[in-house]
Amino acid sequence: MYGVMNTITGEWLPGVFSEIWKKCNDKKNKHISWIVCDGPVDAIWIENLNTVLDDNKILTLANAERIPMTDNCKMVFEVENLNNASPATVSRCGIIFVSDSDLSWRPLVDTWIKDRQEEKTICNTDEGNWVTDLTDKYIQGPDLFKILDKDYHYVMPVLPVVRINQMLNLLTAILKLYIDRQETVDKASFEKFFIYCMSWAVGGLFEGEDREKYQKWIETRNAPLPPISSSKTSVDKETIFDYFVDETTKQWKIWEAAEWQIPKRIMFSQLLIPTGDSTRAEYIMTKISGLPEWRAKNKKELCHNNSLLVGGPGTAKTSVILMYTMKFDSEHMLFKRMNFSSATTPLNFQESIEGELEKKQVRTFTPPGGKKMTVFVDDLSMPFVNTWGDQITLEITR
Repeated sequence: MYGVMNTITGEWLPGVFSEIWKKCNDKKNKHISWIVCDGPVDAIWIENLNTVLDDNKILTLANAERIPMTDNCKMVFEVENLNNASPATVSRCGIIFVSDSDLSWRPLVDTWIKDRQEEKTICNTDEGNWVTDLTDKYIQGPDLFKILDKDYHYVMPVLPVVRINQMLNLLTAILKLYIDRQETVDKASFEKFFIYCMSWAVGGLFEGEDREKYQKWIETRNAPLPPISSSKTSVDKETIFDYFVDETTKQWKIWEAAEWQIPKRIMFSQLLIPTGDSTRAEYIMTKISGLPEWRAKNKKELCHNNSLLVGGPGTAKTSVILMYTMKFDSEHMLFKRMNFSSATTPLNFQESIEGELEKKQVRTFTPPGGKKMTVFVDDLSMPFVNTWGDQITLEITR
């Protein structure tokens, strides 16, 4: 982070933070630079900033280099808690506590409505009023997040703000089709889309038992749900997660795997046969990856078009990703698969990416042949897909 001395050659290798510090504290800078440290406070690295946080405002490195902090540089530490922070660190920083109850998820919804109206990317002139009414009916009115935190179990912790953001992203992706077609969506269909997106946003990380419990709860809210019979509920354990809203008919439809096409060359160990579970996962991944680059053009707010598959070993996460990427156009798309482990370093990741790219300028790389590039990172328990455009700019300090 700060740098290390090579004991063999005696050469000093600068760290990431020390390079950022030099860049932000260059006396030639006329603008104000902000350094935001977002992550848990650890005594191993925060104590090395004591000379920065006190009256000296100087970063002292192990090679005896001293870099003073200029008046144009500001620092902010954004942390979840101060469990591992020493009294010295706490006394040197101004502490501001932001409570979840003070700034909740409601501004996200209001901003989403306002941005779509300003950019005229709406499926109906009453869309904003519908979203406000539906969030009051299904989320704020029954205090949904308090119910979820009390009675439901998530396979990984997710904040309410993140769940609302996921709902809005998925809703944006589904409505994009009708906006492109310049087709108006009525209120009844809009509510079905909203229910589908809300269910996956708040219940996508549920196990089977919690999904059944959620199904019983959503039935009490008088929502336009799929026509699931009592026998299907009790025997087949069907829930709203087994259905989606068909884009053509705008009616609920159960997930069914596409007909499997027998490949010309069959290798039994590499056969991937789609199922209902893989089909619905691919549907969400396709919708999210198809979002535009900017969520709000006037704010230059990047859109969140990544997908994260979570599950235990053997739950077909990798298979789902591979079936999804098999549908890529090989002439215009480059696919790169990487396996992460505890031994993987940032340099390994950078070299693996650079090995597939063409260098155009000092810091500008592009996929070969003008293709787009998709990187699949498999960390056994955390694979994700990220798609870049025609040009990739890497600014990584070695």
